[in-house]
Formats: sequence, C-alpha cells, structure tokens
Amino acid sequence: MIRLTAAALLSGTTSAADIPMRDFFRNPEKSGFSISPDGMSVAYLAPWEARRNIVVRRPGQPERRVTAVKDRDLAGYFWKGNQRLVYLKDSGGDENFHLFAVDLASGDSRDLTPFPGVRAEIVDELIDRDDEVLVGLNKRNPELFDVYRLNLKTGELKLEAENPGKVVSWDTDHDGNVRIAVTSDGVNRSVLYRDEAGGPFRPLMTTSFRDSFNPLFFTFDNQRFYAASNLGRDKSAIVEFDPKTGKEARQIYRRDDVDVRSLAFSHKRKVITCARFETDKPGRRCFDEKSAALLAKLEARFPGYQVDIQSADRDENRFVVAVWNDRTRGRSYWYDEAEDKLELLAEIAPWLKESEMAAMRPVQYRSRDGLLINGYLTLPKGKENAKGLPVIVNPHGGPWARDSWRFNPEVQFFASRGWAVLQMNFRGSTGYGRDFWQASFKQWGGAMQDDVSDGVQWLIKQGVADPKRVCIYGGSYGGYATLAGITKTPELYRCAVDYVGVSNLFTFMTTIPPYWKPMLDMMYEMVGDPVKDKAMMRERSPVFQVDRIQAPLLVLQGAKDPRVNIDESNQIVNALKQRGVEVEYMVKDNEGHGFHNEENRFDAYGAMERFFRKHLD
Repeated sequence: MIRLTAAALLSGTTSAADIPMRDFFRNPEKSGFSISPDGMSVAYLAPWEARRNIVVRRPGQPERRVTAVKDRDLAGYFWKGNQRLVYLKDSGGDENFHLFAVDLASGDSRDLTPFPGVRAEIVDELIDRDDEVLVGLNKRNPELFDVYRLNLKTGELKLEAENPGKVVSWDTDHDGNVRIAVTSDGVNRSVLYRDEAGGPFRPLMTTSFRDSFNPLFFTFDNQRFYAASNLGRDKSAIVEFDPKTGKEARQIYRRDDVDVRSLAFSHKRKVITCARFETDKPGRRCFDEKSAALLAKLEARFPGYQVDIQSADRDENRFVVAVWNDRTRGRSYWYDEAEDKLELLAEIAPWLKESEMAAMRPVQYRSRDGLLINGYLTLPKGKENAKGLPVIVNPHGGPWARDSWRFNPEVQFFASRGWAVLQMNFRGSTGYGRDFWQASFKQWGGAMQDDVSDGVQWLIKQGVADPKRVCIYGGSYGGYATLAGITKTPELYRCAVDYVGVSNLFTFMTTIPPYWKPMLDMMYEMVGDPVKDKAMMRERSPVFQVDRIQAPLLVLQGAKDPRVNIDESNQIVNALKQRGVEVEYMVKDNEGHGFHNEENRFDAYGAMERFFRKHLD
C-alpha cells in the first residue's frame, strides 16, 4: 500500500524510490560535447529514433543533426577539420567497428571501412592533417592489425605498416609516423623501435607479461618517448625513455600508493601538462603552470565537484569543461579562457536530482589472507545509519579493471529502491600495483572469489547487511563471479543476476575473438591452462557445479557477444533447467557484450527490478 501524507503532497517533493527506472538508463538529451578545431562550433550526441546521433551547433545557424543512425548508438566520434566528423559504429554489438565520415557541408555520410567481419581501430587521429587518419584493420588476417593511412576525401587506403605476425599495438610520433610496435608471443612482450619513418625496427626490450611498459607518446623533438612503467618497481610510474641508451632517462611522476598510467600534453605549447591516477577518487598532478592555474580556477568555481577538460580547440583557448561527482552525471560548459567566460551547454541528466541520489562512500576491509581490499559502499538515501539492509553485492567486470568513484546509474537505481550496494576492487583489480595484480593469477573462483565473500562477511559484521537478504550481481567477469559465488558459497546469497558472464572456463577460451588469440598463452598463465590445470578449471567452472546452486538466478545475454559467447549462458541455463532450479533468461538478438540499445536496457533493468523486489523486499 502507498500512503501519501498531506505534508508530502503539499511539499511537492519526491523520494528516490519514486524515480522511474527508465530515468536512470535513458539516453542523455545532450552529451559527449566536442569543440571544432577553429573553436567556432560544438558537436554533441543526442537521441534520435532512440539512438545517439551527432548534432552540430554552429555560429548563426540552427542546431543540426548530421547523422541518421537508427540501428546502434555511435561508439565515439571526433573532428577532422572544421567541416568533417568521423565516427565509429558496430553492428548489433559484434565489436567489428566501421569508420564513417560525415561531410558537414553536403551532409553526406560514408562508410570508409566497408569490410565484412573486419574491425577498425584508430591508431592516430592525425589532428594536423584534416584529410587523413591512421587506422588499424584486421582485414588481411583476422588475428592481426595492419596500419593503413586512410584518405577521408577519396577513401583510399595505403598500407603504412604490415603486421609481421605478433604486433599487438602501434605508436606514432608527433609527425604521424609509425615508430613503435609492441609484440607479444602470449607470455613475453617486446618493444620495437625505429629511428625514422620507413626504417627498420629494432628491439628495445623484451619483458614478461608480468611487467608493464606501455609507451604513451613521444617527446616533442620525436627523439624519446614517455611511458607508464613498473620495471624495477611495484607501482607503475610515468617515465621518459631514451631509445638510444635503452634506459629510462628520467622519472616524471610516481606514487607509493597507486599506479600512475596516464599523461597529457599540450599540442600547441609542446609541453606535458598533467598525470592522472586514482586513489579512492580520481586525482591528478600537473607539471605545467598554465594548466595547473586553469584547472585551479575552474575547480574554485565548482567546489565539491570533479572538473575535467574534455575538449579543446586548436588554439587551446576554448574548452568543453565537465563538472560531476558521485551523485550527478553533471553538466558540460563551454569555457572561453581569454574572456574567462563559462556558458552552460547542458545538464546531462536533469531529470535525476543530485539531492535525491545516494553518496558513494569509499571503504576498506581485509581479505582472509591479509590483503587490503578497497571498495565502495552506497547506502540508500535517508538510510545512511540504518542496519540490517538488503544488499546487492556487485563485483566488477574485467577482471583486470577496477571500480571507481563516479556517478553509476546502476548503483543509484539499486539504492533508490532501498538496496545497499557493495562494490569491491578484489585482487587483480588494476591501479594497485604489480603484486596486487599478480595475486589474481589462476585465482578465478579461488582467492579472487574469497575477496568478494570476505566483503559480504565484513558488511554483515558491520551490521549493515541483513545476512538473509544478500544478492549478487555482475557483468562479464562480474557475471562469472556471480555464478562462482552461488556455487562456491551458496549459503551467502538469496538470489543472483548474471549479465554476459562466463560459466565454463574451457569453452570461454575456445570462443574468444580472433584478435585475442595472440594473447592466449598469457590467458593460460593468468586464468588457467586447459591441459595442465584441467582439474582446477573444472572445479572453478560454475557449469560443472550446478548441483550446489540454491539461489534463484536471472541471466542476461547478447546473442552477438564476441567476448563471452552466448553458449556460456546457454550452458548454465540448460543445466539449471534440467535440475528444476528457478532461472529466468533474457537474450537480445541485436546486442553483444552488454545491452547498449536503450529499449534493451529498459527491458534488462525492468527484469532486474522485478527480480530483486521478489527476493530482497
């Protein structure tokens, strides 16, 4: 029964529980803003026919939608000159992205990589060359990417660098020349370098995959390059590397607590600007006085918010500024530095009121073997001090990724329904150093799963969780952790939701995308070898442990998923049905690794809401 008091009616306020599910998962009206090189126009993504398309706002002209995509949201876009935009889009979630160009003068849109079953990846946007881009294509061999110079006017493809067989990534200098190639035989990585365009590559170093050395960009004389490296250290640091000596020339920035893997630079002024890192919240360290002053000025205008510069014109005088925190998707502003003028471009999700959202609180607990596990606890608004709450445990995907402090529509949706949410960066989560990452090797369903279980027990001991009302939900690896949770520790969970998760470690490894196959030996080291570790992998494959499952299960799967084949979900669902265990199964034929189309998101989260209400309320 719903009871409305006179006070509530008169106040005109709503509670978070009154917010429609669709408001959390609908497409923003305006988002993804980007400024043209001349600083005169701004592009953004806006829904049309339920798909995010590009709209352009130009001086003295009405806003104009310049794409007409109906089947799939765009995967990203960027300016090429002031009269052209380039965007990426796949088909039904297959992740074989095609590169399209749209001419703003004529309105014509063209598929520049119209090759069936081929994936396009941007190698270098070539921001100083309006008519060219460097693109990686696996059209010669589906397992390997060659680099092509693509003429955006004519569509001509010119082979720039042919993959000799083991190159997994390419890097260019500031003149757009391919100068670095990183190769892998699965367990060893080599960095190859050439002194000039067209010259021979020579090896700089060979390391184990357990080491991390990732070239970022060249110094501005194109003689050295910056890299994120953990060679000789536990935490990755930003270094300057000299190819002539084969050694680090200097260390730019490091931290004792977390990895530093990102560095930005000013294209106009030819200086490095800021390094980015994450502790419990995003952070940065700026080395350039001008950048530091600009960010400090903007941060002073928005206390209590994260401030990021998302786009800049070629003169670096006009910017798109994003302002956000854990309780709002935030706002985007146009900022003119010369005039020190801010103009609101859009509030990203104005229908979600920041005052009605829940705070995402960083937490820590110890694993059973003594590791410090960082995570986030989100308690329903108005129940920050409550005890015995229903809880959704939400392990992240990857697994070599991490959860971050940000606005998370899933978490906010769950909290709005009265359910606390616990997220944890279990061992293997990135950003916490080499040792923490390596502690996850061959621990799928083992110590990694224990970290999740230990988080549940910690929350129960804190009195926050009602031990009889704990469910688990995750996507991708988080889906695997969900299935592992209800097979390894069935007593912990009242219900479970598996979203594109792995159920069988053996079949998972035989159905990966072709361009993952060069990394298969590394997966054998990190997950398990199907021959040498057969017994362990069978024990930790949930499909072989279905007799232990007691909790009701909801499974969500995209039929075109290239990473986690639909058979992973089919196997667990069929095995449970044969045992008579309650299982609900939703498959979307036009989706891949996760549901991206708006109507499918609505169906998925509607099903989740009904499922969790049934088992948690």
